[in-house]
Amino acid sequence: MTDKPQLTIEALRAEAAAFAEVESKYDEPALFGVTDGKAVGTYLEHKFTSYLVENYSFGNGNSAKGIDLPSLNVDIKVTSIRQPQSSCPFKSARQKIYGLGYHLIIFVYEKTDDSTAQTGRLDMMHTIFVDKSRTADFQMTRGLRQIVENDGNEDDIVAFLQDKNLPVDEIEARNIAEAVLREPPLQGYLTISNALQWRLQYGRVIAQAGAVEGIERVR
Repeated sequence: MTDKPQLTIEALRAEAAAFAEVESKYDEPALFGVTDGKAVGTYLEHKFTSYLVENYSFGNGNSAKGIDLPSLNVDIKVTSIRQPQSSCPFKSARQKIYGLGYHLIIFVYEKTDDSTAQTGRLDMMHTIFVDKSRTADFQMTRGLRQIVENDGNEDDIVAFLQDKNLPVDEIEARNIAEAVLREPPLQGYLTISNALQWRLQYGRVIAQAGAVEGIERVR
């Protein structure tokens, strides 16, 4: 038995592009009539990860991280073009400022059903890799960067965080303000809504893919 090649980020991006190409032409009876986005997402994630497991060697890593490919620090997201968004675990309010802490590979599909053949098809409209450095909230990081550029102080940042309803208490807001003055965040490109889980929206990532460093259109 030949050793499988090691899965790398580069290989993952290439395989995601190839997978999206093939999947866009594949008619799946199990998807016919399915309107639940979560069910579609689970189907596609399992299919992709199963393919990777068959063809590559990679450690399972620490599954407690709650992401699909912990050894590569990558989470797989699948979303409909009609409303390109998904949820992810809330770990810290700082994720909105400094990013989620892991990369994203995002499959954006448009689903069609063939009533004659009784099959469903997922046309992959976009396949995008987002480096972890770009996974913070767009408006939050833009506002904080502007405050720093305009010689803002700790009080200005705390007021901004309160205006944006960042889910932190006064002490953590002060700690974040100190951190932002020391290390202003990179510009993020997700829209992250406050909830028990973060709600990630990908419209801007889709629009900026290929035009911004760290956001790559792989297909």
